[in-house]
Amino acid sequence: MGSIRRHESKGTLFMDFRFAGQRLREYTSLADTPTNRKRLLKALDRIEADIALGAFDYQKTFGKPLPAKSDEAGAEEEQVGSEALAPKPATPLFKDFAETWFKEAEVSWRRSYSITQRGALDKYLIPFFGEKEVGQITKADTLAFRASLAKVPVRKSSKTLSNRRVNSVMKPLRQILNEAADRFEFTSAFRNIKPLKIKRSDVMPFTLDEVQRILTTARADYRNYFTVRFFTGMRTGEVHGLKWKYIDFERRLILVRESIVLNEEDDLKTDGSMRDIQMTEMVFEALQSQFRATGSLSEFVFCTRGGKPINNQNFLNRVWAPLLRHLELQHRRAYQMRHTAATLWLASGEAPEWIARQLGHTSTEMLFRVYSRYVPNLTRRDGSAMERLLKQHISLAPVTGAITPIHLAIEGPPSELPAT
Repeated sequence: MGSIRRHESKGTLFMDFRFAGQRLREYTSLADTPTNRKRLLKALDRIEADIALGAFDYQKTFGKPLPAKSDEAGAEEEQVGSEALAPKPATPLFKDFAETWFKEAEVSWRRSYSITQRGALDKYLIPFFGEKEVGQITKADTLAFRASLAKVPVRKSSKTLSNRRVNSVMKPLRQILNEAADRFEFTSAFRNIKPLKIKRSDVMPFTLDEVQRILTTARADYRNYFTVRFFTGMRTGEVHGLKWKYIDFERRLILVRESIVLNEEDDLKTDGSMRDIQMTEMVFEALQSQFRATGSLSEFVFCTRGGKPINNQNFLNRVWAPLLRHLELQHRRAYQMRHTAATLWLASGEAPEWIARQLGHTSTEMLFRVYSRYVPNLTRRDGSAMERLLKQHISLAPVTGAITPIHLAIEGPPSELPAT
């Protein structure tokens, strides 16, 4: 009867069994763990069952011819040594399985997400894990890789990769290892590894006074652009990808249907991002003004002189950053214009469900979690609104006379209850 044994010098497992009148030892690269022993024992049971039935094919099973029988002393040990130096891989190399995973998963991704995942594979994952078998990657390997990522310097900066970026690189690694573990029946090295904590992004909305200063100071060709961004809450890619065919002047709606991502037209961020935004009078007038300027020039609402959509990096470097410096305003991401729209809507008392729909959120959860704490700062409603409401609708005469403690329980029939 065969057995599963440990190669002492390497700490790996091998199968030891007899077939065709000789003793065979088939080596693997699997570490000596209970899970790997159980897996090999199942394989050995199948082999011995086939041997008993006369149906075992050595070459088909192990991908090599059956070793020639030898009676010389020490021949067996010589065979052991050669097999140990070149064990048959039990699982594919990471670089090979990663390519398989990528091709299978890519069909369900947006173009921009596919580019991001491809970048993580080529720049970080394959260089580190490429030559390892997926089944041999340990939890220690995974944690060591994450630690190395945290030390990678950011281009043109003295900083290192943020926790958010590290987590985004670890995400495809987790998916690859978990998928391989399901297919090849081993325990994933990603078990019980939690993402790094991410500091909540700073939400720094502009005040109405700051918005007014930006609109009156901005270049004339960008004034309509800023008006739309500040008072619709549209994302950068949504504004840059906005086309005239999605502007409904008659019903005063902006139909959000496409986006510009990495300077190319792409789908929206999520299914919930597809929405119809109601125009305020200011936005309506800004878009009419913009139509007179670019309506016959391009299919894009906001475009360059050549009719192309705005390049976001050029906008940030040549328009946004210089404008904030000129106004002596604290520098912040242009995305804060979206945050500004959300906080202004909340401050004005609009229904949270309506605001969530305007922003492309599927629920109000994010709205309250991210923005609600700014409402008191914008409206100075620090409890005074409730105070006014109570004074308007609740009127009670002051209590006079002796006040006795309230009875927590009153017994007896209703007729015996004290009069109010």
